[in-house]
Amino acid sequence: MIKWPQGIDSLHCGGISLDIKKKTLIMGILNVTPDSFSDGGRFTDVNAAVEQARRMIAEGADIIDIGGESTRPGFQAVSLQEELKRVIPAIKAIRSAGITVPISVDTYKAEVARQALEAGAHIVNDIWGLKKDSAMAHIAAEYACPIVLMHNRVEAVYDNFIPDVIHDLLESIGLAHAAGIKDENIILDPGIGFAKSYEQNLQLMGELHRIVDLGYPVLLGTSRKSMLRQTLDLPPHDIVEGTAATVTMGIMQGCRIMRVHDVKAMKRVALMTDAILRQQSPAQ
Repeated sequence: MIKWPQGIDSLHCGGISLDIKKKTLIMGILNVTPDSFSDGGRFTDVNAAVEQARRMIAEGADIIDIGGESTRPGFQAVSLQEELKRVIPAIKAIRSAGITVPISVDTYKAEVARQALEAGAHIVNDIWGLKKDSAMAHIAAEYACPIVLMHNRVEAVYDNFIPDVIHDLLESIGLAHAAGIKDENIILDPGIGFAKSYEQNLQLMGELHRIVDLGYPVLLGTSRKSMLRQTLDLPPHDIVEGTAATVTMGIMQGCRIMRVHDVKAMKRVALMTDAILRQQSPAQ
């Protein structure tokens, strides 16, 4: 049985506390991969990765999310050693450069998560919601770090779409609890673009509040996704307005973290949306 969390107001990332009630947090995407769908190969050099991290922080990123394996449709899985070779030097270089903002590691491999946390990361972002590598939950519990549990499935087959998504997320929460992960370290991600049809992605965007109602902070990752490209019939680098629309909808429904490529633009969208919501609910 799930024990619902009460009033999670902040994320504790090492010595940094991120207030998720005060503002929408912006997580800037830093792919150190050669094959990511929109920016593959741009930041594989550690110096380029450091400069991109600095740029995103200057533009308003609260968290840097580093990934060493592309998860685009039809992606080729990489070995543990290859992923470590991409991710760990980037994290160490960013920390050596004096950058102190929390780093999230985008991985479903427990050993990558462990070494990333040792190298200076503070958050684990697991696209399989603890269901791919059985050791992942224990790593997150051992390091007492925030962990993103994303909804995903091997096949996009559902009996009742939204209830099934919620059921799957509850399973991930159950795995987290069983390993000793505390509620205040759990973040949910509805998994837009993963194991979902175009129509299902749109439906889920309209019902994000049902994920928010589970009581955990919700991270939304829609940036440059195929749902936007298909709707607008435009390439990945020309759909910033589509990303902005989904960010606004997410914030309006209670999502508190936005994972984005276009940090400057989405920071402004979040600030404006937050201001409107504060005016409507001045007591918040």
